[in-house]
Amino acid sequence: QVQLVESGGGTVQAGGSLRLSCAASGNTFGTYAMGWFRQAPGKEREFVAAISRSGIRTAYADSVQGRGTISRDNAKNTVYLQMNSLKTEDTAVYYCAADRKPFTMSISRVREEYEFWGQGTQVTVSS
Repeated sequence: QVQLVESGGGTVQAGGSLRLSCAASGNTFGTYAMGWFRQAPGKEREFVAAISRSGIRTAYADSVQGRGTISRDNAKNTVYLQMNSLKTEDTAVYYCAADRKPFTMSISRVREEYEFWGQGTQVTVSS
């Protein structure tokens, strides 16, 4: 079982930056690939970024490629999402999630592959 708590959301003007953090409980954080997803009002939850257990491999949605950076610090049980050049369409609740398969060698863009979820943090980008 992994408990996740996101932080770092807020309101920012278009073109600005935010760094989201997701802190995990327990001592098994390093065994899970991690992902960030987001959900805008009236829309389905969508993939944003994912990172392997070691942090070596990453994947991004086309919508954030070049603007977002996912990273992790296994010593601190924390995964981060740095978002730059924010756009109004980035407005959403952002969730971090842990893969349902510990020790997996892969990273997934599929929501159903993630079992543990945080409560989300709101990001609002104003024009």
